Amino acid sequence: MSGGGAIVINVMKKFNRHYNDIITVENLLQAWTEFLNGKKKRNDVALFQARLANNLFALHEELSERTYVHGRYTAFNISDPKPRNIHKAIVRDRVLHHLLYKELYPYFDERFIAQSFSCRKNKGTHKALDLFQSFARKVSKNNTKTCYILKCDIKKFFASIDQKTLLGILGKYIEDKNVLWLIERVISSFYIDKPGIGLPLGNLTSQLFVNVYMNEFDKFIKNELKVKYYIRYADDFVLFSDDKIYLENTLFAIRNFLKNHLHLSLHKDKVYIKTYASGVDFLGWVHFPYHRQIRTSTKNRVIRRMKENDNPQTVASYKGLLIHGDTFKLRKRLGLITRSLLTQG
Repeated sequence: MSGGGAIVINVMKKFNRHYNDIITVENLLQAWTEFLNGKKKRNDVALFQARLANNLFALHEELSERTYVHGRYTAFNISDPKPRNIHKAIVRDRVLHHLLYKELYPYFDERFIAQSFSCRKNKGTHKALDLFQSFARKVSKNNTKTCYILKCDIKKFFASIDQKTLLGILGKYIEDKNVLWLIERVISSFYIDKPGIGLPLGNLTSQLFVNVYMNEFDKFIKNELKVKYYIRYADDFVLFSDDKIYLENTLFAIRNFLKNHLHLSLHKDKVYIKTYASGVDFLGWVHFPYHRQIRTSTKNRVIRRMKENDNPQTVASYKGLLIHGDTFKLRKRLGLITRSLLTQG
C-alpha cells in the first residue's frame, strides 16, 4: 500500500456461544439457583422445587427438541412510584429468563456506552446522579457560565418496543440461529394491544433487551451527533450544552431517529430545555448548581412508606437514598416518625 500505512478494519466480535452449550442441564440448574435467591417461600417456587429434577429435565428436553413454548403471564399493578402494570411469567419460564440473561448480559454490557446507567452492574441511580453533577459543572465552567440541559422522557417505553426491530438488532450480534429462535420465543410471548409490540416489565430479560434496543440510540447520540455530555437511565436521558440553539437542533434529530429507527416517541409533557440554575428534575431529584433536593412526590412517597413499614431494612434503604442530596430536615423527620411508631408498637 502506498505511504506504508495499513488499513484497519474493525470487525465486531459476535456472540458466538452455541445453543447446545447454553441449554445444558448444568446451566439450567445454575439459572435455577440464581432465580431461587429470595423466593424460596413463594408457593409457585416451592411447587417447582418439589419436582425440581423432573421440571428441569422436562425444560431441557423441550429446549433440545426446540418444542419450547413460553407460558402465559399473570398481570398485577404496583406503584413505583407511578402506577405500573407488571406481567409475571410462570416459574419455568423465569428460570429460562435467568439462563438467557446469564449468557447474554456479559457480552452486551461490554458494548454499552459508559453513560448508560439502568440495570447494569456497577452502575445505577447514584452514579448517574454524580455524573449529572460532574457534567453540569464542566459545561458551566464551575457555575460561572450558563449551562442548558435538554431533558427527555420516552412515551410508554416498554409498551412501545417494536419486537421485529429488536430481533433485527439482536441478529446483528448473535451468530447462532437457534439462540435467536429461543430469544424470539421469549420476546414474542407478550403484547398488550397489538402483537409484535411491547416487552413485559416483569421479565429479567426485558431489562437487558431494552438496553440493547436503546444502545442503538446511544451510539447515534455519541457517534453521529457527537454529543459529549449525555446520560441515559432507561427511558430518561439528558444532554448538556452551553448553547441552547444547539440543543434545540439536536432535539429535532433525536425525535427523527427515535421515530424512524426505533418506533418510539418522546413524552410531550416531559421534554424541555432548562438552565441548570433554574433546577432540573432528573431521577427523582431536582438539581441546582450548589445542591440537589428530593422531588416533592418522592419525598411524600418516602414519608408514606415509612409510616406503613418502618422495619430496619426499609429505614436503611431510605437513609441510603436520602444522603445523596440536601435532605437533612427530611431525614430528621423520618427519624422522629420511626421512633413514634416504635413507641406505639
